[in-house]
Amino acid sequence: MAPTDTPNALSSHRGMRTQPARAIRNPDLDHDKPAPSPQEGMAANARLDLAVPAVATHDWADVERGLNLDGNAVLKNLLGPAQCSTLIDGYDDDSRYRSRIVMGAHGFGRGEYKYFAYPLPDGLASLRTALYRRLAPIANRWNERMGLEERYPACHEDYLAQCHAAGQVRPTPLILRYGADDFNCLHQDLYGEMVFPLQVAILLSRPTVDFTGGDFVMTETTSKQQRADVVPLAQGDAVVFTVNHRPSAGGRKNAKVAMRHGVSRVHTGSRHTVGLIFHDAK
Repeated sequence: MAPTDTPNALSSHRGMRTQPARAIRNPDLDHDKPAPSPQEGMAANARLDLAVPAVATHDWADVERGLNLDGNAVLKNLLGPAQCSTLIDGYDDDSRYRSRIVMGAHGFGRGEYKYFAYPLPDGLASLRTALYRRLAPIANRWNERMGLEERYPACHEDYLAQCHAAGQVRPTPLILRYGADDFNCLHQDLYGEMVFPLQVAILLSRPTVDFTGGDFVMTETTSKQQRADVVPLAQGDAVVFTVNHRPSAGGRKNAKVAMRHGVSRVHTGSRHTVGLIFHDAK
């Protein structure tokens, strides 16, 4: 079930469109093309060679502070320019993906995105696993603060096994492409009952060179106010951010802040992003 929406704090933000009916990505909509066979997906993704970034070199205590305060934190230079180009260059090879979504057809905004097929490219799979290992302890501390019983295992493979046992078996990592005048409505990436509360988006394109506009935007809603933040990113930077709720920074026990994210209107050029979601989809 989609959560009840409230009036949006970004309704007057230049370039950001709002779509109150779209609170989550609907997993029933991502069937726009037949999935490739496992052999096709494996062969294509094996050609997508990404060196695994050194996730451990980032200051994860500082990342947690940013997440607790604002619901997001930036990992600078998570991917290099060559890795970003490799992912962009593979966008048109549909054998790598299980489905393609045209956002305007579903009221999601404008632009399109594609979900990677399993098995994921080795570099993305390893990156997803390494990031999860760092984020799971933060997610468990969040759930404790919010009075939620669920705890996440230390190993991503174990968490995916829980997702698959619950019927969420389809991969959720995706690559998004926006052109001029495209945008992404504010939303939450929920694909079933199993929800890991943090996710990652990596900007592949070069701001002011490949595109202008197209800011990553987050909103938070409390019982008293709404706030919008624009998160500046350079090519290869990743933003770790809240999927749906985070604990209130005020420290009041069990208090939650509702979060949504989107992308403001791209003015010129083409913008590519990879999204790493840690729960799978029904």
